[in-house]
Amino acid sequence: MATLSPILKQATPVVVDYASGSWIHATDGKKYLDFTTGIGVTSTGHCHPDVVAAAREQVGKIVHAQYTTVMHKPLLELTELLGGVLPQGLDSIFYATSGSEAVEASIRLARMATGRPNIISFQGGFHGRTVAAASLTTAGTKFRSGFSPIMSGVHVAPFPHWYRYGWDEATAVEFALKELDHLLMTISAPSDTAGFIIEPVLGDGGYIPTPVAFLQGLRERADRHGIVLILDEVQAGVGRTGKFWGHDWAGITPDVVITAKGLASGFPISAIAASADLMGKAWPGSQGGTYGGNAVAAAAGVATLGVIQRENLVENALLRGDELRAGLDNLQTEFAGIGNVRGRGLMQGVEFTAADNTPDAATALAVQQAAIKEELLLLTCGPNGNVIRLIPALNVSSDEIQQGLSKFTQALKTATS
Repeated sequence: MATLSPILKQATPVVVDYASGSWIHATDGKKYLDFTTGIGVTSTGHCHPDVVAAAREQVGKIVHAQYTTVMHKPLLELTELLGGVLPQGLDSIFYATSGSEAVEASIRLARMATGRPNIISFQGGFHGRTVAAASLTTAGTKFRSGFSPIMSGVHVAPFPHWYRYGWDEATAVEFALKELDHLLMTISAPSDTAGFIIEPVLGDGGYIPTPVAFLQGLRERADRHGIVLILDEVQAGVGRTGKFWGHDWAGITPDVVITAKGLASGFPISAIAASADLMGKAWPGSQGGTYGGNAVAAAAGVATLGVIQRENLVENALLRGDELRAGLDNLQTEFAGIGNVRGRGLMQGVEFTAADNTPDAATALAVQQAAIKEELLLLTCGPNGNVIRLIPALNVSSDEIQQGLSKFTQALKTATS
């Protein structure tokens, strides 16, 4: 009898019967408030009726229309809609299936466009599990170890993680930019550096917002040296942070944006966007794939963007995120084990530390597991596994935020008593 790989560890014991909005109904009859959203994927909640209707209609027309063989309407419509929300000038799109694929397409494009070999990523970033994407990933050794050699030409610069360093944010930014400049002088000359790749909010690395001044510093250096600035918006994009793109907080325009996860409310589709001039520098045949831009996923993407616009979900993410953050800040004053609360919009992280300020993964896991008993689903992250991430759907209600905070509070009491 076949079973799932033993390496796949379940974060919860829940077996889903059906789901709707922010709620998962399990086969055991329990109803769980879902603050995981499939790791930030079900952006419009579970089974939004508009998304379901669009997918059902498309399944009855054509399921798979490989888009370099025959074109289909949903992809044309999705491209038009993305054109209305992408940064100005990023008017050319390549579609793939997963975030890792899109990441690899972005670094391939940067290398081809510049003729340079090296990519600089930043400490704590997560960009995927495929070989090239894992080579850029430093959110934990579990993502990149055990299958060497990994891709060459990758250099890692410090990320301005003020809390880990024990500094204020401005000091951390100044340090990280100076170290990046030093790396460009000593390890990867600008003439050898094709691209910078960074998340606007670290995901698996601990839900740490990238400081505005750091993103602005990267933009300035990319302009000065002719380096392609790639923003990995796989998790932070499509309204998650309370702005449509996570980098919007910094007021910059990247050269390449990567999107996936919340783009189609659970259907697998990803994309990179760049200017037509930059995209045109990719070599013929370097972009493609059997399932990229799938017709059903694209139809779900069209519906998702429509829901986000009609229901003002970016604004809702900002407002509900403020409510969530206020509640978490209050909890930090009540529970000594919460060392730091951070995030943007509906992408909030709670870091647990011991009395000596070292990472406390045991308490984070205990709280996450206790929350299941309160019928609240959460996930952990961070290199040490000591951060709980809260990722509600973009259409979560104020009442659901308060319910989540109440359940989280009880889980904290249970785990720390």
